[in-house]
Formats: sequence, C-alpha cells, structure tokens
Amino acid sequence: MANDFLLGDDLPVHRIGLGAMRLALGGRIRDPKDGIAILRRAAGIGVNHIDTAASYGAGALHAHDMIRQALSPYPADLVIATKVGAMLEQGDPATAQRRLIEQDLRRLGRDHLDLVYLRTNGMGEPGGEPIGERFAALAQLRQEGLVRHLGVSHVDEDQLAEALSIAPVAAVQNRHSPAHQDDAVLERCQREGIAYVPYFPLGGGRPRIDRTTLAKVAARHEATVAQVALAWLLAASPVTLAIPGTSSLDHLTENAAAADLHLSTNDLAELRSELPTT
Repeated sequence: MANDFLLGDDLPVHRIGLGAMRLALGGRIRDPKDGIAILRRAAGIGVNHIDTAASYGAGALHAHDMIRQALSPYPADLVIATKVGAMLEQGDPATAQRRLIEQDLRRLGRDHLDLVYLRTNGMGEPGGEPIGERFAALAQLRQEGLVRHLGVSHVDEDQLAEALSIAPVAAVQNRHSPAHQDDAVLERCQREGIAYVPYFPLGGGRPRIDRTTLAKVAARHEATVAQVALAWLLAASPVTLAIPGTSSLDHLTENAAAADLHLSTNDLAELRSELPTT
C-alpha cells in the first residue's frame, strides 16, 4: 500500500495527515505552546497535510494562529487545507467566500491556499440542495490564484457531480469510518482520481464504533484500535487520506505509524463483515 498520494495531480501528500480541530476545540490543549509543539513534531515526522478551518478557535486558542507560529516560514511540501461553508458565510456567496478566503490568507500568512473545501448542508445529512452557485464562486477565486485546488465536503453523489460539472474537484471530505461507511461517494472519487478525506476517521462518537472486532485485529498486529481503524481507512481505496486529530504528542506518533500497518485480506474481510454500517 502506497503511503503517498498526488493531490490534484501536483501536490504529493502523505496519506496520514493531521486534523487541526482538536488543537483548539474539544481536546486537552489549553496553552498555544502545546498545540505548536504538536504541529512541529508532526512536521518533524513527515506529516505534510494539515486540515484546518477558520472556525477552529476558542478564546486564546486558534488553529490558524498555531499553524503559522509553528511552521512559518512554511516547508515547500506542506499542504494546508481549509474550508468555507454555510455555517460561516453570510450574504452573497461570492462576497462571503472572498472575505473568508482573505481572512484565512492573512491569519495563516500565505499568498494562496493549497486546498479549500466548500462545506455544504450545515449539520444535516448530505444532499438535498444545489451547490452550483457557491462552488462557482469558489472556482472564481481559484482562477484568480487565491486558491490552488478545490474540494467539497459533506456532499452526496449528485452534489459531487454538480461540482465536477463546474470545475475540477481535487478532494472530497465526507464522514466515513468503520462505524459510518460512505461507499457510493468513495467509489466515485476512486473512478475520478479524487482524494477522499474522511472526517471523524475514528468515528467521532456518532455512532460509537464497536471496538470488539477492531481490538481482535489490533491484538494480532500488536497495534492499537485507533491504528487499525486508520489502516482500515487507507486500505479502503488508494485515494483515501486520513486526517486524525489529536491533542497528544504520543497519539500523534501512534497515528502516523498507522501508515505502515498492513492489514491482511482476512483482517479486512473480518472488519467488513462485523463492523456496523449506517
């Protein structure tokens, strides 16, 4: 199993990256210095894909600020992904997206963003609304050079097809884990060579993963349940990337090591047959 993926045909990334949300929200970090330490350790062990968002912040903690302080001047191979969407946009999509992109550029200290996702549907289920106008507005910013690659997040097959009819899609970020499998969109991404980047790769607690089968496989490999879940995601398709979040240096190292965990055909069959689907 290859440990690298060519994002958008020109950005090589390691298949296990870092989700930045828990650096500022929901994790154990209370001091920016701790988040900065995790980001620097991540870069030191080869992580070169960081997923963030303007909404990842509370009080003195903000993921963008920690990323800039930890890693600027940025390594040439670092890919930073961020997002715009209905939960952040107010007013005309083109005006709102430009404002959000310009804010991200200033806060991260960059002249362009490597990958920007259009996040759809708020907190509801994917699908049920057109995304063409909003995706076209984001595509215009790409033409102006503010964004290198476009992505969509929380979409169904029809919304992905609508986006593809407007501009190239480099990545899809949907919910997908051993407890919640999104096979139809993943299969479309594989056919198109689009990166598929699950959020909540360890389940996110909704629904809770049945860890019994994961634990059996983990014991055979002398690995952790989290490592098996990440290895399962990478084995699902050659286009799958993982962006597990963490607020722990030890968990960061553990997650990164999952890229080298190779599950057997029997392991995968056992996981596929016994883990829940939704």
